[in-house]
Amino acid sequence: MNAISETDFNYVRDLVKRVSAIVLEPEKAYLVETRLTPLARKTGFGSLQALLASLRVDGNPRLRHQVVEAMTTHETSFFRDGHPFETLKARILPELLARRSSSQHVAIWCAACSSGQEPFSVAMLAREHFPTLVKGRLRIIATDLSEAILARAREGLYSQIEVNRGLPATELTRYFDRQGLCWRIKPEIRRMVDFQQSNLAGAWPNLPLMDVIFMRNVLIYFGIETKKQILNNVRRALKPDGYLFLGASETTLNLSAAFEPITLGKTTCYQLSQTSSR
Repeated sequence: MNAISETDFNYVRDLVKRVSAIVLEPEKAYLVETRLTPLARKTGFGSLQALLASLRVDGNPRLRHQVVEAMTTHETSFFRDGHPFETLKARILPELLARRSSSQHVAIWCAACSSGQEPFSVAMLAREHFPTLVKGRLRIIATDLSEAILARAREGLYSQIEVNRGLPATELTRYFDRQGLCWRIKPEIRRMVDFQQSNLAGAWPNLPLMDVIFMRNVLIYFGIETKKQILNNVRRALKPDGYLFLGASETTLNLSAAFEPITLGKTTCYQLSQTSSR
């Protein structure tokens, strides 16, 4: 594989930032090669350099979209890190249900949901431990920038390696059907999640106010100003007593005064501060 030139890397970096606001650092040049070279072959170009040369000339919107999607990270797993879901089960959902009337919905948003493991984990947890909530009171919305990855999520078909990552054997046997070498999540779980395309750095979809927002391991890919913009939008999307989950290496510190961290067991999550104006 030929090393990508600085000019080509800068072109891809600027394109990705312009479309998605994701920042590619110079040390990520290898990712451009490893992710776009297969795309070049798939789309009939002899090399990555030929693909980028063509894109510069005609600006094909479909090809541009494919390039940006290919450069989007889709690392995920079922019940990732464990403790956020334990906190959701043991503390947050019981408290929310105690504060909400029996006629109120509980809305949970999984942002940058990738291939669906996170929202499906929430759905399985709710079905297992909160059967009254599942009966018409729970809405799970999952969004991602990539239409291709959302198509995978809606299909709910996972490899053996994917179900081995974080999924307890009891949930696998209860909520999945074997299909050849893969596993498909059962229709009753798939129906619980509403998948929508959305760019966090762009115009947000028209969402209801959220009780819980999972936005884990997402902010790390954006520059400071984009992080501030996203958190400002989260502030408006979250109910006054709602909860925001970020990744372990992410924080609202020095980005937004609207949130304050709270520690629940092993989990640090965020709520709107008392002084935050909506």
